[in-house]
Amino acid sequence: MTSAGPAWHSLGQSDSWAGVRAVVLGFEDAGFAAADNLLHLGADVLVLASPTPDAAALADQREKAELLEVLGARVRLDAEPVTQLPEALDLVVVPAGTAHDHPLVAEAIARGLTVWSDAELAWRLRPRPVAAPWLVVAGPDPALVGACTERLGAILAADGVVATVAGTAGRPVVEVMMDPAPCDVLVLGIDAVQLTHLPTMAADSAALLGVRDADPAFAAVAGRVYADVRVACVYLLADPGTEELVAEAEVVEGARAIGVTLGTPAPSMVGVVEEFLVDRAFIAERASSAAEIGSLEDVGSDDPQVVTAALTAAALARAHGVSQHAVRAGLRRVAGLPD
Repeated sequence: MTSAGPAWHSLGQSDSWAGVRAVVLGFEDAGFAAADNLLHLGADVLVLASPTPDAAALADQREKAELLEVLGARVRLDAEPVTQLPEALDLVVVPAGTAHDHPLVAEAIARGLTVWSDAELAWRLRPRPVAAPWLVVAGPDPALVGACTERLGAILAADGVVATVAGTAGRPVVEVMMDPAPCDVLVLGIDAVQLTHLPTMAADSAALLGVRDADPAFAAVAGRVYADVRVACVYLLADPGTEELVAEAEVVEGARAIGVTLGTPAPSMVGVVEEFLVDRAFIAERASSAAEIGSLEDVGSDDPQVVTAALTAAALARAHGVSQHAVRAGLRRVAGLPD
């Protein structure tokens, strides 16, 4: 996937961003990381935020504002929301958690400005020439997305993979991309705002945890998570809308559709047989048999949401080449059970 635009669109983490004028909407964890690292790269940064009514959170906002100002940012922490963007502006960064109908985002789009989520900024800042693959999970329920990414990170770690969980229930993704510490795989949970402003990201594998009960803002952009996927598009059999989005997605030739079911799986699915989690997607004999990759005991719960998160994490991990044993071990670690 390509994105036409000015020359600075091709800048990465080893380039100078001097002369790029950026606005970051808010400085909760994701916004702070975006502003901090844009400053580090040399960009001109203005941060716009409204103060929270919570006293402790307001103190944290003010501390972050002071730090960003020391680093060279301009910060507006106004009781009355800012109603207009600056005239001289190149980029608007929309961090995770920003309201989908934020009026300044609408203004930026109307003016033809570049609008990126912090996930898109992170994608452009990933280390080159060899970047860690991204395994991405999206869904309308942040708790379910977080449960899935937590288990995926644990499964990868159990197989000896250096994985970092970012986004929903994880570290700010821009911070992870700019961290010099090595990372074999990025596990990323994303929301509707991230998907809306994500023009070039291409996950190695991606999962969508439902669209049937999603609000219209999420449902309208949910399929973006599958764009240009290279290895596997994971969908929920119980939510036919996710499979339809896989069918409509433009992916890299050879990418597979992998179903998740709480019942007996067909070939190219993972599912449950009696009390066992089984894989009929990533084994040579999938047409006629299944491989055990864990049990409900290993998950630590028979709650359908928790089991769905575990199976989805297992599918993404197996698509990455993780062993059957590591799936069980990772799930047990999250459940607080001995290996």
